[in-house]
Amino acid sequence: MNKIYIIHCWDGTKEDGWYPWLDKELSNENNKVYRFNMPNTANPKIEEWVSFLDKQIETLDDKTYFIGHSIGCQTILRYLQTKDICKVGGILFVAPWLDLLDYAIEDEDSYNTAKPWLTIPINFEKIKKFTNNISCIFSDNDYFVSLDQKDKFEELLNVKTIIVNNKGHISQDDNVYELKEILEECKKMIK
Repeated sequence: MNKIYIIHCWDGTKEDGWYPWLDKELSNENNKVYRFNMPNTANPKIEEWVSFLDKQIETLDDKTYFIGHSIGCQTILRYLQTKDICKVGGILFVAPWLDLLDYAIEDEDSYNTAKPWLTIPINFEKIKKFTNNISCIFSDNDYFVSLDQKDKFEELLNVKTIIVNNKGHISQDDNVYELKEILEECKKMIK
């Protein structure tokens, strides 16, 4: 049985945007999808999110898959770097970031929340040892995440990248409740 974990965005819930749709599309006799509400979602903290994710995952193996959205992508990266290296099935990042555009952190609270996520390093060399099956989806008009992030993720993690048109941050705020590219990448990742 494949275990697929969907990690939502900053200030999100497991019921937002495309997460319920993707759960329904992927769930079958071979796939069990897990979605949960991350703690303190309006003010996400690395330690809280990584610790919470760790408690949700019983075993890491080649039938374990991760799908992250925005800060959920960083949560997956930061979680994996705390684990002993083993093979996982694959990872899909949707609107991932290591840096944010000014608009995303223009107020003091947002900046203070984002700062640790932007400054505490991630061990990409270790993460690459978990899988070579990583894809990223970016939008060409994301107001939080520059397309420069595409190059960064390609360089640091050897990921496959896809760019979608006019989907903003690929979130509920952008009226994205389904996105065929997400489903297609998930199916490729899991097969």
